[in-house]
Amino acid sequence: MTLDVAIHSRVGGFELDVAFESSTNGITGLFGPSGAGKTLTLRHIAGLERADSGRIMLGDRELFDGAKGRHTPARERRIGLVFQEYALFPHLSVNGNIAYGLHGRHRDERARRVGELLELVGLEGYGERDPRSLSGGERQRVALARALAPRPELLLLDEPFAALDLRIREGLRDALSAIQRHTGVPMVLVTHALEDVRALAHALVLLDRGRVVATGPTRTLLDTPPSPEAALLIREP
Repeated sequence: MTLDVAIHSRVGGFELDVAFESSTNGITGLFGPSGAGKTLTLRHIAGLERADSGRIMLGDRELFDGAKGRHTPARERRIGLVFQEYALFPHLSVNGNIAYGLHGRHRDERARRVGELLELVGLEGYGERDPRSLSGGERQRVALARALAPRPELLLLDEPFAALDLRIREGLRDALSAIQRHTGVPMVLVTHALEDVRALAHALVLLDRGRVVATGPTRTLLDTPPSPEAALLIREP
């Protein structure tokens, strides 16, 4: 699955002008400081923002083309989203949250899929729990299961570990890596933490001030940054 992004957009006073291609079947990291345009780029891929010009392709599907006036709505893009703040529905159980994207499926099919996902994210037996009773790491696992429920072609994760303490963060990283290998769903991970990049990203896109600074295999970019600007972005604090 190839994701090809080349867009230009002005949102408020911020200008985003990014172009990159990700052909990995693993996890691609969008890395850069706060205000680099990482989340905005993710929102354009998801269809939550509409660029002024450019093109976004996912495999052979054209999600956006400014010249043609084509903008596939977010609900039709077959892309899953996981946010930093979990965004779970407090009035629904864990089961209800995971099944939310499975409307129109037979009840038995929904129940079977929810059971599969609870096992996948390590939350067997949690189905009837109130999400407000869960820890931050558990809530993020539910959010991940909900995003995967309708079998998306791509999963976007926006700083999914930022609100978690170090111990929980490490466990969730391991879980996410295992889930990606098991499902084969390509993922794009927005992060400003180098440890997330090292642990998870197979490919890397470095962003700063709304521009792509460098792209390539993660290990290559970290070991031999191609420019002083890239080296500055990935320096240790």
